[in-house]
Order: sequence, then structure tokens, then C-alpha cells
Amino acid sequence: MYNARTMDSENFPGRILAIDWGAKRIGIAISDETQTLARPLKVIASRSRIENAVRIQEIANAQKIDDLIIGVTYDQNGELSPTGRRVARLAEVLQTNTSLIVELVDESHSTKMAKNYKVVAGESRNKRKGHLDAEAAAVFLQDYLDRKNDGK
Repeated sequence: MYNARTMDSENFPGRILAIDWGAKRIGIAISDETQTLARPLKVIASRSRIENAVRIQEIANAQKIDDLIIGVTYDQNGELSPTGRRVARLAEVLQTNTSLIVELVDESHSTKMAKNYKVVAGESRNKRKGHLDAEAAAVFLQDYLDRKNDGK
């Protein structure tokens, strides 16, 4: 029988943090310690690349994160879009200045999917209003976790 209190957390791979960067807001999601489930964590205001990197590192330290995924978008030729290149530069700052393992992942359509999930869940229009940055980060983090766990 499963008993969460008796499980040794040192046997789990650890939490992953997901970043959905935007010029105004940054959505942040986190996985559970088993890297099975993703959930929205918070939204922070976007500032300079260095300030964003410092705040992301602070959140990662507070949440005991080792791995970080950052969502990027691609153009129709499969190259990083202009926004994707800006995000890649943020990832470079984080990779260079922290001990975090940083990986870029495709986050195309994650905001639309987050909105659709809210519709399917039966949330009213009023509750669906607003920004879905953290929810979008949770969408592509969950997709990442599912693909990672399918490969095990």
C-alpha cells in the first residue's frame, strides 16, 4: 500500500522548474519530486535579462531545483523565432551564472492549451479571464515530463 509519509524523498529525481518568458510577465511552473506532475507556481513581472535570471535563480534555490526548462518558440523554418532568441539569451545567462541544468523546450501553443484545459474543466468565463503564464508553463512542463517518463 502507498504511504507518502514513509517514502524516502532522496530516491526521487527532484523538482523541475519551467519558465514561460514574456516581455511583460514570466510564468513559472514546478514539477513534483517524482517528476510526474506539473503545476503552476507563480507569475513574476519581467524586467531586464539579468534581473530575471537572478529572480529565477532565487526561486529555484528556494524550491530546491536542479533542472530548469525554458519555453521557446520557433518560426516556420524550424529556427528560433525572435522571441525564442531572446529567451535563449536568458537561458545562456542562467546556464553560465548558476549550477542549474538549463534546457530549451518548444512551448508553441501552450497558452492556448492552458485556456482549453480551463474550458474543459468547466471554469466560467470570468475565471478564465486574465493571464495564463504560469498555467502555460505547467502545460509544457507536463508535456516534457510525459515524454521523459515515456522514455524510461
